[in-house]
Amino acid sequence: MIAWIRFIALTVVLSSGANSDATEVPEPVVESLASLVVRYIETPDSDEAGRLLQRILSDKSVSVETVSRIIKAERVYQDQPVGNVPDEQIVIRGQTYRLSLFVPPTYQASRAYPLVVCLHGFGFTGGEYLERWRPRLGEHYLLACPTYPSGAWFTRRAEELVLETIRQAERRYHVDPDRVFLTGMSNGGIGAWLIGTHHAPLFAGLAPMASGLDDVLMPFLANLRNTPVYIIHGAKDQVMPVDLSRSIARELDVLGYPYVYREHQREHPMAGGHYFPRDELPDLVAWFNRQRREALPTSLTVVRDGSHFQPFNWVRLDATDPIAVFSEDLVDKRDERIKRRVYARLDASIAGSNRIEVKAVHVQRYSVFLNEQLIDFSKPLTVVTNGRLSFEGTVSPSVETLLRQARLRQDPERLFPVQLTIAVAKPAS
Repeated sequence: MIAWIRFIALTVVLSSGANSDATEVPEPVVESLASLVVRYIETPDSDEAGRLLQRILSDKSVSVETVSRIIKAERVYQDQPVGNVPDEQIVIRGQTYRLSLFVPPTYQASRAYPLVVCLHGFGFTGGEYLERWRPRLGEHYLLACPTYPSGAWFTRRAEELVLETIRQAERRYHVDPDRVFLTGMSNGGIGAWLIGTHHAPLFAGLAPMASGLDDVLMPFLANLRNTPVYIIHGAKDQVMPVDLSRSIARELDVLGYPYVYREHQREHPMAGGHYFPRDELPDLVAWFNRQRREALPTSLTVVRDGSHFQPFNWVRLDATDPIAVFSEDLVDKRDERIKRRVYARLDASIAGSNRIEVKAVHVQRYSVFLNEQLIDFSKPLTVVTNGRLSFEGTVSPSVETLLRQARLRQDPERLFPVQLTIAVAKPAS
């Protein structure tokens, strides 16, 4: 008993600090919810992201509304170089690629800037295209020109490079997510078509020049339902025949999609008709100035091969019948299903109050991602697929779904706290 009393007395003395040299243990720092959310969304380390997600979800007071406000809050951007930034690097699957940037010297982090991503042609580099494009856009745009060997923008690595170029620009500079454009000349124009159609919801507009698409790729133009295009081609082009762009224009007419088509008669002393005349520039820049991405359109069309199952705005294909699958070459024609243009297609519309109507071809399962801008969570939701009832009931917002989708998409204009997965019923035999 005496020993226990002495232990208590010693404890009291140590805790008061009297006559003691003991080192005080600092109180643990409690990280704010805002800091946890931002770190979760931005960390490239998937293991760290998993730990951060669990810390956030362990707080029972966390709500969809609170997390949404944090994600939508104005980011604080660190000081970054302005003017010509010619020697940036991007690593894709262990391979390093060069990226040339132009940031207006008058850049202010408090203001959101449009971004133009420009893809060079064969025999050129991003740095050379930066020098050509910089005076065209003036002080009002951020310009990003990656370099890819031989201008082979029709490969999967090149696709990944373009997507990472956009993400890197958005991490460092205040980019307006509703004003990101993709353009390119010759091979770069082919890349603008391919990457732009597969990832159409990222872009406010596409501007391919002196380029085209093979017939087997024409079905992907349907993805441009909500993404305007501005096409420029020389009538006397001997490298990329002008009928390549004319055939795309005809296909867009069939789809009923609006577009701008500019066909010029001019020739360059070195390049012949295969070039971009300067006098076409003012109208193109004026078109850039007018365009704004529609972040959450009520109707979507998505056509997919078996290698592009990432989200397409508020829908995603999850499983399909046997369909064409592109290899590392996004214009690969070795697959017999590619030759026959066997792709999956989904047309989805929010029709009336809390009703989603879907037409699906070669689709076995798909997901819809929803928020309060698209539906009313307080009322039952109805989903009809191919004329048959797929779902009827209420859906509940989830903080975990909101966070996972925000990390995946890196787009504060598209936050989805609900994911609903639908199995497509087979047609009656």
